[in-house]
Amino acid sequence: MEIHSADPLFCGVDVGASSTKLVLVDGDREVRGRSIRRSGVDYAATARACLAEALDEAGAEVGQVRRTVSTGYGRRNVDFSDDARTELSCHGVGCYHHFPRAITIVDIGCQDNKIIRLDESGRRVDFKMNRKCAAGTGAFLEEIALRLDIEPDELERLASSTTEVVRLNSFCTVFASTEILAHLRRGEPLAGLIRGAFASVVNRVAEMDRLGGEVVLTGGVVAHNPTTAEIFAEKVDGEVKVPPHPQFTGALGAALTALAQAGQSQEENNA
Repeated sequence: MEIHSADPLFCGVDVGASSTKLVLVDGDREVRGRSIRRSGVDYAATARACLAEALDEAGAEVGQVRRTVSTGYGRRNVDFSDDARTELSCHGVGCYHHFPRAITIVDIGCQDNKIIRLDESGRRVDFKMNRKCAAGTGAFLEEIALRLDIEPDELERLASSTTEVVRLNSFCTVFASTEILAHLRRGEPLAGLIRGAFASVVNRVAEMDRLGGEVVLTGGVVAHNPTTAEIFAEKVDGEVKVPPHPQFTGALGAALTALAQAGQSQEENNA
């Protein structure tokens, strides 16, 4: 569908510690453009660059963006944002858009993990976040890749190439890296060790709370490493789902929130 100059767009920006994601939706809640970049050190500049890329994909002009909501670690740094909302709120809205029923959301990011429970109406009824520790996050896997001198993208290829899991006893990022090197010296297969690292991430998240029912996985770890979803399915007493573009769920929720706010404002003006 071609977007004309009169078509309004609504923007959501999720500024994470590692990457910034941006989504544009139209008045029908359809995604018209998206962009992702490393957050870097200038969050505002990165958000503006993401907006330019998403507008280019949508074939739209900046004047069509009627409202913007930001979320994530750097949400206060988006200088074109009209409102800022928490990640808990935006991930809930984004996941409920795909799965409009009672669900449990597990978001695994670079720096933290979140478990969010929604009821049938999409209202958040409970949440938990991990401790201030890299274990069980994307940073844990990045550190392992660094210690093994392999590209992070290789982790998924290796983990998906085997069903063998070499158990890691340490949850600590530093100790787990050392443990992996010790396993390698003893001749353990690299692929099994990487799958073991993925299992370690899953186990750490599962320790946060009991997971059952319908579990929706989001975040960069799941987006780049789909094997983590397979391992989750073995651990969860229920069904595991992954939404389209799981890394963009927070940005999508922010964009849908911007759309809802614009609609509410219009209703108030017409009252």
